[in-house]
Amino acid sequence: MSHFEFIIFSLLFSLLLLTASAEQCGVQAGGALCAAGLCCSKFGWCGYTDAHCTPGNCQSQCRDSPGPTGDLGGVISNSMFDQMLNHRNDNACQGKNNFYSYNAFITAAKSFPGFGSTGDTTARKREIVAFFAQTSHETTGGWPTAPDGPYAWGYCFLREQGSPGDYCIPSSQWPCAPGRKYFGRGPIQILHNYNYGTCGRVIGVDLLNNPDLVATDSVISFKSAIWFWMTPQSPKPSCHDVITGKWQPSNADQAANRLPGFGVITNIINGGMECGHGNDNRVQELDFIGDIVEFLELVLVTISIVAISGPLETDS
Repeated sequence: MSHFEFIIFSLLFSLLLLTASAEQCGVQAGGALCAAGLCCSKFGWCGYTDAHCTPGNCQSQCRDSPGPTGDLGGVISNSMFDQMLNHRNDNACQGKNNFYSYNAFITAAKSFPGFGSTGDTTARKREIVAFFAQTSHETTGGWPTAPDGPYAWGYCFLREQGSPGDYCIPSSQWPCAPGRKYFGRGPIQILHNYNYGTCGRVIGVDLLNNPDLVATDSVISFKSAIWFWMTPQSPKPSCHDVITGKWQPSNADQAANRLPGFGVITNIINGGMECGHGNDNRVQELDFIGDIVEFLELVLVTISIVAISGPLETDS
């Protein structure tokens, strides 16, 4: 290697090191915010630990920085939670014995400071209603003639029903563990090894080797759902960014009728199943509207369905 080649190689290697070690957020990164609502430490790194989130250690999206009306308990109380999910402990439900508890939800939410704390009171409640409407639909045990109606049976199931596959996508970054299956679990029914792996890295748990923790640990279960809600997965925005108005559709999105609202969130979570069929997916959206109405009556009677749902004909 010539002296000139050595200098060029050294410069490129130095640039690589500088790029790899560049801070992620805060004043060190031009005011950038962490993805998924994670805290930005005073040193410019994203995370959810006390070293990132507590006063004195945190510079943005801090864990103990409540929204304008206080903490999440000011948006949804324990009694509201129980009313919305009043059949989750039915004997026929996997989630009986209070697996999906209010305390587990509140504890999990503290790891994602932006969740339910963005905007004014109305905006915060809108996000919580949208979150529970979607996750209740994913975990429903209701049927047309169910007691209290078909939309009162959210959070009944912990695991995907039927005979799910392993949902293993070959990946060098997130290799599937022997004997493990990555089918839907938890409130949002996360799927695939790459989601379990990425989520586990963010919340500090090895979900790639222990995916069933999402169905056996209440706090981890809620964290998996909130992580998915808060995290954009290109080219899709995060559900959080859609419901809080941060996401703006591109020209292509507008041409495909992907407009801000509840329909886009449905697309993000389960678009492969429930979108892409033209106006046929109005039926699916009406199911979601039923869940929303159920929750609006308890939590947010002042917000119209249109403000949350968006156009019914959204396609994926």
